[in-house]
Amino acid sequence: MFYRASLQAAAAFASLSLLAGCGLFSDSGSETDQRIAVGTTSSPSTLDPAAAWDGSWELMRNVFQTLVSFPTGATSPAPDAAESCDFTDLTSTAYRCTLRQGLKFSNGEKIDAKAVKYSIERILKIKVKSGPAGLLGSLDHVETKGEDTVVFHLNKSDATFPFILATPAMSLVAPGDYPADTIRDDGKVTGSGPYLLDSYETGKKAELTKNPDYKGFANRKNDAVTIHYFKDSAPMVDALKKDEIDATYRGLTAGEVVALEDGKADEKGLRIVETVGADIRFLVFNPKDPAAGKLPVRRAIAQLVDRDALVAKVYQGTAEPLYSMVPKGIAGHTTSFFDSFGDPDRKKAKAILEEAGIDTPVAMTFWYTTDRYGSSTAPEFAELKRQLEESGLFEIKLKSAPWSAFQEGFSKGEYPVFGRGWFPDFPDPDNFIAPFVGKDSVTGTPYAADEITRQLLPESRKESDRGAVSTQFKRAQEILVEDVRLLPLWQGKLYVASGDDIGGGERALDPQTVMQLWELYRKASW
Repeated sequence: MFYRASLQAAAAFASLSLLAGCGLFSDSGSETDQRIAVGTTSSPSTLDPAAAWDGSWELMRNVFQTLVSFPTGATSPAPDAAESCDFTDLTSTAYRCTLRQGLKFSNGEKIDAKAVKYSIERILKIKVKSGPAGLLGSLDHVETKGEDTVVFHLNKSDATFPFILATPAMSLVAPGDYPADTIRDDGKVTGSGPYLLDSYETGKKAELTKNPDYKGFANRKNDAVTIHYFKDSAPMVDALKKDEIDATYRGLTAGEVVALEDGKADEKGLRIVETVGADIRFLVFNPKDPAAGKLPVRRAIAQLVDRDALVAKVYQGTAEPLYSMVPKGIAGHTTSFFDSFGDPDRKKAKAILEEAGIDTPVAMTFWYTTDRYGSSTAPEFAELKRQLEESGLFEIKLKSAPWSAFQEGFSKGEYPVFGRGWFPDFPDPDNFIAPFVGKDSVTGTPYAADEITRQLLPESRKESDRGAVSTQFKRAQEILVEDVRLLPLWQGKLYVASGDDIGGGERALDPQTVMQLWELYRKASW
């Protein structure tokens, strides 16, 4: 996806427990009548799903429904507003869903096949710039059959379509409250999700209460949630220490995570849980640049970059070295770059350049953005510069720009080498390969990769069993290593901090790293 602008910093998420001896909590208890207060640095940019392709998904997951979604612990979509969904053919070109009976929106409107068709088609009709319409590139048309059945006809095989329908961008909206051709902007929400949005103050607070008419998979362990939006993480952590909020679910910096893990917070009763995340960082090489366009130069850089040192020095262990564009935790993950280049080695890098007759040091310019991926980006690029120059084989000049100017620059092909981040739309290897290849690569630098675009991806998209496409994605990752047009650097870890009376944090993130607030609850004792 276009990188979620509101997702900040290197380590900013939540999930599996680090706490020795703490198992999963019971779904029952008398404390579910209490409101839970959470803090985040990721405030919504919109309340209308048709415009949302960013951190707005956090709130939307909790107040809207999608036909399919990710129940706790699931790795593939399961029915939510739908009673059942499946492909009707062997080539994954027609996807049929039958709705649950008795569903209705919070304004009383019935949720039927026409409402589903309306919700999806308005995304394409409005087509917000940098919005989610791009996710529906394989959709040809939507057909309704009776009141409770809808069929999505695709213009090509696309076994990832259920994953797309599971994104909060595909939330079902009430036709009576959402215009067909414009974005709703009155600051209100009409959905059918686990919670109702009682009130919303832009950039400050959202008040949620349990939706009494909700019918879906969510087992709500609290009755109400207040979300506090913070501009920076420091006041958020301070609020947690003062018991003004119960938990944080996005925005912790590396330093704050380390302090909490080491018990340096000097506050009694705070806990932190961790798991591997799916957000990644990587370098992009412009093939039209005199230096970056040379494969031996790219291979030499790949041979020199020390990911372990980068993660240790800059991110203090709150990220993991990444040796493939498909990260750890996603089906099809490999360590293809490590398999090909091994540990950092100056002698091997020098030999690569000498064999190609390339004079050293090679002068290059690396670009990064100052306001999109957190405050650690500048130190990260300083460390990359140090590593490459320490070899004596490169002279690196660093340049930076705010996101708006940065995006314009790389889209015009002005940058020789630049850093990008990727936050997945859905947990499938396709979403870590397809966006970066082809003439419309989201990196702004067209990347033909014909074997991937014409053979491997089309083959994989015919297979609805996503566990059966490892061969195609293994080969795709081998091609990315052969070309070194993209150089993966690291993947984030996910964290949530909370008071020790709050349970459910280890179950609260779905595979899209979107918080399921209904999993949080207050415990009287541990």
